[in-house]
Amino acid sequence: MLPPRSITRIASIGGGPIGAGWAAHFLARGYDVNAYIHDDSERAVFHAILQTGWKSLTDLGLSPNASLDRLTLTTDLEKAVQGAGFIQESAPERIELKQALYAKLGAIVPANVIIGSSTSGLTMTDIQRNCVTPERCVIGHPFNPPYLLPLVEIAGGDQTGPEAVEWAGEFYKVAGKSPLIMKKEIPGFVATRLQEALWREALHMVANGEATPADIDNALMNGPAPRMAVQGQCMAFHVACGEGGMATNLDQFGPALKLPWTRLDAPELTEELRNRMVDGCNEIAADQRFEDMAAKRDAQIVAVLRAIRDTA
Repeated sequence: MLPPRSITRIASIGGGPIGAGWAAHFLARGYDVNAYIHDDSERAVFHAILQTGWKSLTDLGLSPNASLDRLTLTTDLEKAVQGAGFIQESAPERIELKQALYAKLGAIVPANVIIGSSTSGLTMTDIQRNCVTPERCVIGHPFNPPYLLPLVEIAGGDQTGPEAVEWAGEFYKVAGKSPLIMKKEIPGFVATRLQEALWREALHMVANGEATPADIDNALMNGPAPRMAVQGQCMAFHVACGEGGMATNLDQFGPALKLPWTRLDAPELTEELRNRMVDGCNEIAADQRFEDMAAKRDAQIVAVLRAIRDTA
């Protein structure tokens, strides 16, 4: 495998928010990027996502060699992977599609080039099943938008070589990300499992008429969310209990928390619950355009990242 710091060209596969978002990130870090889209009809959406991301990336600070001119956008998969030192795959979350794609990538990509998947819901063990070189395939799961949020969760499958996982961790770090190498392959990784727990509780409260989507977002945005930007769940509770730290937290509050830890299974996604969530989110969005909401979100994330960076 090539040294991670020697990589100059990336192939980004996929034209949706994740694929185009990855392309924006790599361009902002000064890489040449070959981006693959399945059909020419995807070009407009790809460029819209790229332009939205580029504004925020510019505000945050581009690498010296960063340029949109370093992008090659193509519908030819073989052309997209040509000369790439790393492949970031962000194809749709359908296992049959990904398995067919990896079978093709295994045949056309040099065996020393690592392939990372952005999947959030599939395992690499399943994805790599039909690839002739499964040992170089890893999960490289970002958080949306991938051009701003630093986290990348990395895991191998049953046939992945440990050196590929290690290489991916080093590469993502060089590429400006904050890699989290998984101890083992598990559904949902780390961050997504934590997010799913919040999502489960939110759906229960909406289903039971206990809170609206607006109430839930208000509670998070003005409660734990700002604190979580600087202290994760564990350290927030550790520091909150003073000198006793986490020991005080668990000894005092653990018994009382057993019920909420265990009382709820996943709620049934009924048509009524589905409609309550949709209507509640539409009410929050009002008449705002998606592009405007995404731009506002990105500007606020940039402000948070700047604040953290400036006080680190």
